[in-house]
This record gives sequence, C-alpha cells and structure tokens, in this order.
Amino acid sequence: MAFKMGIDAGSTTLKVVVIDNQESVIYSSYERHYSKILEKLLEEIDKIKPLIQDEEIHIAITGSAGYGLAKKTGIQFVQEVFATAYLVKEEALNIDVVIELGGEDAKIIFLTGGLEERMNSTCAGGTGAFIDQMASLMNIDTLTLDKLSLKHESIYPIASRCGVFAKSDIQPLLNQGASKEDISASIFQAVVDQTIIGLAQGRKIQGKVMFLGGPLYFYEGLKKCFQETIGLKDEDAIFPANGQLFVATGCAKFSQTTKMCYTLEALSQILLESEATHEVVNRLEPLFKTEDEYECFRKRHATHELKKIDMSTYIGEAYLGIDAGSTTTKIVLIGKNQEILFEYYASNQGNPVEIVKEQLIKVYEACGDRIHIQASGVTGYGEELIKNAFKLDYGIVETVAHFTAAHYFDPEVSFILDIGGQDIKCFKVASGRIQSIMLNEACSSGCGSFIETFALQMGYDVKAFAKMALFAKSPVDLGSRCTVFMNSSVKEAQKEGATMEDVSAGLAISVVKNALYKVIRTNNVEELGEHIVVQGGTLLNDAILRSLEIELQKETVRPNIAGLMGAFGVALYAKQNKKAESQLITREQLTNFRHMSKMTRCNLCTNHCNLIVNYFNDKEKYISGNRCERPIGKLKEKLPNLYAFKYDRLRQMDVKNGTRNETIGLPMILNLYELLPFWSKFFEYLGFNVVLSDPSNKKLYRMGEYSIPSDTVCYPAKLAHGHIESLLLRHVDAIFYPCMSYNINEGISDNCFNCPIVAYYPEVLKANVEGLKTTSFISPYVDLNYEKKLTKTLYEALKERFDGINKKEVKKAVEAGYSALESYKGVIREEGKRAIDYARAHGKRIVALLGRPYHIDPEINHGIDSLLGHLDAVVISEDALYSTSYKPEVEVLNQWTYQARLYSATYEAIKERDIDIIQLVSFGCGTDAITSDEVSQILAKAGKLYTQLKIDETSNLGAAKIRIRSMFAKSIAESSKEENVNA
Repeated sequence: MAFKMGIDAGSTTLKVVVIDNQESVIYSSYERHYSKILEKLLEEIDKIKPLIQDEEIHIAITGSAGYGLAKKTGIQFVQEVFATAYLVKEEALNIDVVIELGGEDAKIIFLTGGLEERMNSTCAGGTGAFIDQMASLMNIDTLTLDKLSLKHESIYPIASRCGVFAKSDIQPLLNQGASKEDISASIFQAVVDQTIIGLAQGRKIQGKVMFLGGPLYFYEGLKKCFQETIGLKDEDAIFPANGQLFVATGCAKFSQTTKMCYTLEALSQILLESEATHEVVNRLEPLFKTEDEYECFRKRHATHELKKIDMSTYIGEAYLGIDAGSTTTKIVLIGKNQEILFEYYASNQGNPVEIVKEQLIKVYEACGDRIHIQASGVTGYGEELIKNAFKLDYGIVETVAHFTAAHYFDPEVSFILDIGGQDIKCFKVASGRIQSIMLNEACSSGCGSFIETFALQMGYDVKAFAKMALFAKSPVDLGSRCTVFMNSSVKEAQKEGATMEDVSAGLAISVVKNALYKVIRTNNVEELGEHIVVQGGTLLNDAILRSLEIELQKETVRPNIAGLMGAFGVALYAKQNKKAESQLITREQLTNFRHMSKMTRCNLCTNHCNLIVNYFNDKEKYISGNRCERPIGKLKEKLPNLYAFKYDRLRQMDVKNGTRNETIGLPMILNLYELLPFWSKFFEYLGFNVVLSDPSNKKLYRMGEYSIPSDTVCYPAKLAHGHIESLLLRHVDAIFYPCMSYNINEGISDNCFNCPIVAYYPEVLKANVEGLKTTSFISPYVDLNYEKKLTKTLYEALKERFDGINKKEVKKAVEAGYSALESYKGVIREEGKRAIDYARAHGKRIVALLGRPYHIDPEINHGIDSLLGHLDAVVISEDALYSTSYKPEVEVLNQWTYQARLYSATYEAIKERDIDIIQLVSFGCGTDAITSDEVSQILAKAGKLYTQLKIDETSNLGAAKIRIRSMFAKSIAESSKEENVNA
C-alpha cells in the first residue's frame, strides 16, 4: 500500500502531513508561506524525500490557496470541509460541530443533523490575520498577546468585522492607558463574537465541539474565550493535539481514495512545470514611464516646502504642536516664521505618553536657554490624555488642526484629503469654511495600514516596497477589496507572472480607488475643486500620490511635511492664540514625571462605564471612558436632553396593578419603542400586568447572541434577541410583539411603510430563539391606521391565549391606547419646545439628533446624547421638530414613516440658524444609505454642515467626538472662539 500525503495550502500557511503504510504520521510541518506557496512546497518535498525515497505516494490538496495549485497540476483536490469530515468519520470521533480558524478564513462545520458548512465570505475579520494585525498594533508578538490575555480583568467591545478597522476601537484604548492584558483578551472576544454571529448565524453551537486551525492550536486565551462564551464543559470542548494539522491529516487520509500515485521526483517536476504556466491578468498603465517624468513630478511637489533649520542656530520663541494619532505620534516645534525647528514622526508603540515624554525631553535639551516655548497644543485621538499629562495649553479637534495647516499652504484650498495609518479624513471647503466632513466608516482598505500590512507580509521595508511601485512596467489591477482578502488577489497575480513591482503599484492604485470611491464616494471629481491639498503620512508615498493625480486628472498640493500637518496645524493654532506664558510642563517636572493607569467600573448610573484612570506623578489623575461628568466629580448644569427624557418616560410604562392574574411581556425594541404608550395602556385597560424587558447592555446582548442569524443586520435588531431572552427569564405568561408592515400614516410621505427589519423581525425571533418554542409568543400582523380592523385582529390573537377576552373591551382598550399615544406625542412636543427655549435663553447650542425611535436606547446610541450634553449642547429629537403640515420635497421615493420624519425635521432645522443636525445611522441599515444622502443634500443647499454618526455594537466615542467638535467649529475664525472657550 502506498504512502499518503495531504497538502493544506492555506491563506497564510502551508501544512503538510505524510502517513506511512502502518497509518502512522512520519512527517508533518506547519510553516508560513509568505505568498510563495510553490517554493515552500518544493522545500517540504526535499525534506520528505529521504523518508520515502522512490516509493509511490497518494496525494491530495486542500485549503483556500490549494484549488489553483490542484487545477494547474492535475493533483486531486478535496474541499476542506470534506477533508475534516472524512477524518472525523475515519477516526470514529463523536463530534457535533467543528470550528476552524485559519489565516484569512474561518468556518463552522455542523456534523450533527446534516452536514453543513458556513464560511466567511467578504470580510476576513476575526481570523488569524486579524490577530496578527492587532498584535502588531500593540507592538507585541501574538504569543505575548496570548499570555497577556490570560491575565485580563475587563473586556472591551471591539469590532472584528474588519481586520484593520478594529484599530479604531483599540487605539483610543491604548492612548487612554487601558492595560494590554484587557485589550488582548478583548481581541480574542471579538474573534469569538465574529465566529458566533458571523458564521453560526442563529444555529446554536452545542454538543461536542472540536476546535481546529493554527490560532485555536497556539493561543490558550482564545481557547478559553471560546469555551466560556459558548458555555462548553471541558469534556465537550475538544482541542486535538494536532489541531493545526487536522485538515492536512484528513486530506492525507482522503488521498487513499484517489487512483493516481506519484513519486516525489515526479511530483517536483509537475510543480515546476506548473510554475511556468501563467494566465492573463488585467494590467494598468505605468505610474511613471520615464525617470524624467518622475523628476518633474518630484520638483513640482518640492515647491510646497517649509524651511527646516538647525535648532542650535535659532534663538527666540517657539511653538509646540503634537498630533497624538491613531497609530503614530507626530511632534513639531516651529519658530516665529513657521520654520521647522524639530520634528518627530513614529509609531506610538501603544504607549503615547511615554513616547511624548521621551521626545519632550529631547526638545528641552535642544532648546537650552536660547529657545522659549511660548505656547503648545495637541490634537488627535490621544488629545485629552496628552493634554492632561503634559499640561499643554490647547487641545483642538483634528479637523481644525488639519484645516489650519492646509489653509496655510493654500488659502484657496477647496478640498483636503488626509490619509493616515487607519483613517481617512476628507473636507470640502468653500470661502474658508468646512462644508462637509467625510471619514471612513466600515473599512480601512484605503489607508496606510493597507500598504504597510502587505509590505511586512512580503518581507519588505515599507519605504522600499513603496519605491518599487514607481517604475513598474505593468501594474496589476487589484480593484478595491478588504485589506486581508486582498491577499488572494495578490497571490493570484503573482502566480500569473506579476512582479513585486507590479503588485506594489497595483496596491497603491487600489488605496486611491478605495479612498475616492468608498469614502468620498465621488461621482464627479470636479466637485473637489482646483485647489486640492493632500496630507497624511500615506501620501508621502509618491506612488500613491501619483495614482491619485492620475485618477483625478488634477494636480495637487503636497507639503513636504504632509505627515506632520496635524502637528503643524496645532502649532500654528497655539502661535495664533498664545498667552503671556505657557502652562506646558517644565523640563524639571518632566524629569520626575511618572504615569500609570488602571481600569475600574463606574457604578454611579446604569451605564456602568468602563473607566480608565490615569495617574500622573501619583497625584493628578485623568479619567476616560466616562459618558458623563459624574465619575470625575464635575457635575455641570443638567441640560435638557430629549433622548434621556423619552427613554426615562418609556421605562416607567410597566403595569403592576392589573386586575387579571396574568402578565404580558413587552420587549423594548424596534417598532415597540415609539408605540409603547399605546400597547402599555391597551393591556392595562384589559387588566393585564405589563413587564418591560430589561434595559439594554452588553450582558443582555450576549444573552441573545447565539440566535442572531445575520452578522450584517443592524445592532438594534441584534439586541432584540437579548430582550426576548430577558423576558423569558421573567417567566411572563406571554410575550407580545406584533408584525407591522405599516407605521401610522402622518401625511408626510408617499406611503407609511416600516423598513423590513422593523416590520417583520418577530418572525426572525420566532424562528431562531429556542425559548419561544415553549412560551406563548403573540405576534399578529397589525395596522394602526385602521381601528376597526386592528380591534378585530387583536381580539382574535388574544382570545386564543387568554380566557375572558371581550371584543367590546378590546375596542375600548384600543381607543385608550390611541389616546395614550397622542398624549405622549404631545408631551414630547412640549418638552422639545421647552428645550429649545431653554437653550436660547441660556446661550446653549441646539443639536437635533435625528434617528429612529429606538435610537434613544443608551446601549444603541452609546451615550452620544450625554456626550453632546458634556459639550454644552441641548439635545432634541426628530419627533420634537418635524412638521405634519406638509410633505417634504425630496428626490427619492418617500415611503417610510421614520425616514420621512428625518426629511421634515431637516427642513425645519434649516429654518433656524442655531440648530445643528446630526444623523444617527445604524451600521448595516439599507434605508439609511438613501436617507443620509437626501438629508446631506438638503443641508448642503442651505449651507449647513452634515454630520453623520454610524453606530453599531462597539461603543468607542472617539470618532463621534471628533465629528461633533468639527461641526461646532465650522471655520477657522469660529473654531478659534470655540476652542478658546474649552482651553
């Protein structure tokens, strides 16, 4: 009988297993292939040859990168799920579910109740590459991350839907001083959550579960997190000794079913011959056709330079600017004529405080007694931490800092594009005012990390990799894809003969396309104007800048300090607003400066915020993570807040004195939020006790996580599963949650539909929540526009479950419900009027926070309303502002009631100069894509800034705060006034 070989060519690793005639594994390996699969496989064959010499061997190939190899060589290919199932059956293992995590792919295989495989598709978040990137961000290796995770005390919510974009959650935590132990464990929890929601999709993971793949073999913290989250006993969590080689072993076992046998010599020859065959790939024009063309490009951009001088030759005043960015720290010291005296740009290594301390010591040493720092400022994600730590004079929002710098280089600037390590910021400018601000929301594939990730994966220094693109003869058209999934496009191009130069150029072009068409979403480049200033470290890459100019067919301005523009802008701001003396930490104080941080949980309200307490010199402290002023002991004046007002009022609508000895549970979700006054009064009139589901929080969310059938549905819908679970624990007699195709017709739209999620989510819950199979779940299809029909429908639904239900009483209960609902709406109108009057009487900002009724849930909005209050703004909602006296003019089919209110509220807001608009958008909401464009257009025509905040299950308010402060600082002149107030 011949030997058997299994080759598992994964996205990042190559696994090889050889089994002899006695069914013993005589060779195995697990190696990263760095996209050089063929070369690595030939190396492995050379190692195996001495073991089996000229013996024939059965061979099969599997893995995400194995299909192409099998197709070229004619060697048998077996899909991974079948290789896994084959070995489980062969070894007679009693396994119900297999969870496998690879480098870029993740899969769940359900073996019991019919073979079913579920695999990640358009996003590689929550895979091994995700863990690699997060470890890199924290400046540690993955095994250290694993060890740290085992010592955690708290878990933070971290998005895992994108391998790069999760940095937006992690970086602020690092900047605020969160422990690496807690962040490491939170990264693993994000991987687990992505697996359960994104792959299991409502099918419960139970029975005996086997965990396979490299990450689940090497990382003890990840194993523990999976086991605890799923709730598996030790005997039901199977981590095989060869977990990282399990699929390759199954592939080897499967190979015995193939007819073909090979010698290793013949196999090597087949592989070498396959390397010579290449398919045609799409190619693009070179970035630069000649050296002269590049030299002209370089000279043109050299005209926008700040003078840099030797600090030892300078005497006089200086101004310090610090940009504590998402992944890097930038520092500049400028002289009285804006010359650069000192500059610094490097990774913050997950410890921005220590980096700033080291550089400030160097600055002071270089200053000596000749240079006096007259004023200082800071911007960026770590603004508040750095400002408090080192007593800087000013902290200004990033957008203002970058605008200030761009305006210095081109006073007529019409558009600013800033591409950083993980974020993209774009500003449209007119008449010295920021008209609109765009930031990347759900994907960072157009950012610097995109290029950096590939350079490191392929073993190149980032700068060297960037230079390779400049004179590539035939750049590969890689399109625009997820940072992690782009690997497969690159590998395919390499197999088809693309050089590394072609790949580098293709990636540069891809970055530009992502920025233009995914973030800016431009349809007409003429909208950007003729004065385009580009900045950010990524655009120091000549290949990316050239790609941008080719795509735009316009020349741009790139200052020689493109990567330092935030720091330069805040230094300029400090110079323009200097005081008699700076409060910056002195060189003597800096020598003895000490910093430490710890985690704690605030219990002063129901938010239970995770607080990070930073201590400076054992005396002073700075607290972050709070949504209000209570934990820091600075209780400001309590401003009117309609979000909090409505939520508190609705939470009081339970009924405890019912005449019937029966209780109805009402989940506070989706269509029941606004209509809760109707349903509470309806059931109260009929004599029922009414119990509301528990307040939303992360614990409640995790209670229902197992039954969520889609990872792309909006967070309010995902939360619904937890609310149902909370009512099941209350042992109510029945849960009432109706389907509603239509909302109440308010006469402001062409129709009055609810969106499909709001309309029919009871059906989703009924099909996926196990507890509803044994609990009375009443979910009739109702329409509140037709009272007679509604009465009949409710009577029929209730009489089947409860005795003594009288149709006449149901009719009266419906009338009482309508009356309660109208009364509630009137109260909201009055409270809204009071809030606006209060703001105007006390000189406060007014922000109309536009969303849907369920956005008032603090867990859904993540305390954005409280944040606005902290920034001295009065908060009103769309239902206190919109008018029912006319249909708003819009350019779309206006058929949803909730969305129609947004249009109407926007039209009402633009009539008032003192009301700003912020739109809350749920990640994954299809109708919001339409609504946001329409609201933006209405505001643009009125000359008002459109601000959108996307919300999902992660609760990092860093990006939200940047946008809100940017909205409050609409121009350089205005921002100076605003920021001076807060300085």
